[in-house]
Amino acid sequence: MTTTAPSNPPEAASVRLDLWLWAARFYKTRSLARHSIETGKVEVGGQRAKASRALRVGDGVRAARGEEVFEVQVLALSDSRGPAKVAQALYEETEASRLQREQARALRVAQRTGYSAPESKPDKRARRLIRALGDIDSL
Repeated sequence: MTTTAPSNPPEAASVRLDLWLWAARFYKTRSLARHSIETGKVEVGGQRAKASRALRVGDGVRAARGEEVFEVQVLALSDSRGPAKVAQALYEETEASRLQREQARALRVAQRTGYSAPESKPDKRARRLIRALGDIDSL
């Protein structure tokens, strides 16, 4: 198996932000990356950016994806999506960001510890009780 190096053409020292986020595998499609940028979930250098913003090596990017927030430093540019190992070489996550994500993940897991999914579907009697409890909430 061969791995390809990130394409960094010498004539173009920048790449579109939405294209880089897609190539770095932060988002599954370019349209998802563009939507995230337009809704203000991505910042470059502490400022909101447009999808067409030129991203350069050394820029700081903050991207929110679901409940996770990534703060990364751009190490290389690429305009094509490649294997995960190549994508991970495009950026370096800050230590503070990584620790914050791990703490938030541990908190979410701790909040779910008391919940256990039912083993089977509710029977007729249980459905009636559920409906009766639902009526109390509507008062």
